[in-house]
Amino acid sequence: MYKLIAAALVLAFAPFAFSQGTAPTSRAEVKAETRALEKAGKLTPAGEGTSSGPEKNYASSKTRAERKAETKLAAKNHQLTPTGNAGLYKADAALRAQPTQRSRSERKQETRVAAKERKLTPAGEGPDAPKH
Repeated sequence: MYKLIAAALVLAFAPFAFSQGTAPTSRAEVKAETRALEKAGKLTPAGEGTSSGPEKNYASSKTRAERKAETKLAAKNHQLTPTGNAGLYKADAALRAQPTQRSRSERKQETRVAAKERKLTPAGEGPDAPKH
C-alpha cells in the first residue's frame, strides 16, 4: 500500500523535478537565437525532419562518361538490379516457372487431409488479408 502511494507521489511530482530551473525565454530572445542559428546554417528546412549535421559533398572518382560506360556494360551482361517491384516480379515469375515436385492428385490429397484436421486458414484471414 505504501509503495503504491509512494509511486503515485513520484509520478505526480516528476514534471516539476525535470522542469528547467530558468525563467521562460522572451520572444526577442527566441528570435535572436533563431537568427544566430540561421546565420550559422544550422536550421533545418521546413518539412525536412531532424538535421543530421552539415551535408557532405561527395566527389566522384570517375567521370560521367566512365560511369555511363560501366552502366552500359553491366546492362549488357544483365548485372543491373531491377528497380521498384520489378525485382520481386521477376523472382516470383522464376519461382512459378519451376516444375512442380508433386502431381495435382497429391496436392489435392494433402489439402483434403489438412481440411479434415482443420489446419487450413479460412478465406480472408491469412497474413495477406486486408486489415480493417
